[in-house]
Amino acid sequence: MSGHSKWSTIKHKKEANDAKKGKVFSKISTQITHAARQGGGDPDMNPSLRMYIDKAKAAGFPVDNIKKAIEKGTGEGDSGIVFEEASYEGFGPNGIAIIVDVLTDNKNRVVADLRNIFSDFGGTLGEMGSVSWNFETRGLISVRCGHMEKSEKYGEDDKFVEDNKEEVMMALMDIEGILDIEEDDGELSVFTEFQEMTKVRDEIAKLGYVLTDASIIKIAKTEKELNSEEYEKAVQALDRLEDYDDTQNVWTDLIMK
Repeated sequence: MSGHSKWSTIKHKKEANDAKKGKVFSKISTQITHAARQGGGDPDMNPSLRMYIDKAKAAGFPVDNIKKAIEKGTGEGDSGIVFEEASYEGFGPNGIAIIVDVLTDNKNRVVADLRNIFSDFGGTLGEMGSVSWNFETRGLISVRCGHMEKSEKYGEDDKFVEDNKEEVMMALMDIEGILDIEEDDGELSVFTEFQEMTKVRDEIAKLGYVLTDASIIKIAKTEKELNSEEYEKAVQALDRLEDYDDTQNVWTDLIMK
């Protein structure tokens, strides 16, 4: 499998987005609620929910809030909110292509808000297909080289046990649907066709390895490079979109420096 990470820029950009404190708890709560609504409130039977719960715990999200978010999704809470996934396309400064993935309870509000944000930085919100033709859609699954070992003492947290990296990679290579595997900071990045992502993720989970993320990514087929001044304006525009409450991911054809 690949030694050079041709998609590492995208992965690292995504991780930087996820790491923005102040927004991360709200987004994790929404993800948990949506996952529970889609696949039920039992994390043992719902890999997506289990993954987001693990992500929430790693970020320090309170256990009581995790429970409340699950109850919202399963209808046990007092909220009748239904979240929907959607993607919007447009053009930013100097014509860079932008796709914004959202998870929202009000698409009409999102369209109005995004149109205003694009307008503020001199861009335009486009029609469906206006930029997505230049993007390939793939699945990205982040896997830690190890498994969780149940604690023998009541009240103690489960312990992460590291496994041999080469053995983990060999086990993953036996799973049908994987396009590529790359090593990055002690984790393995597993790339799939987008329609195979859920199946591959579930197969990896069955092997007992710890999943830290699994999501759809969008990769520009051709990229655009800007000079320093233009680049700063473009990055500021992307940051505005990333900070929007309902945003899950922002994709662009801009070459990131």
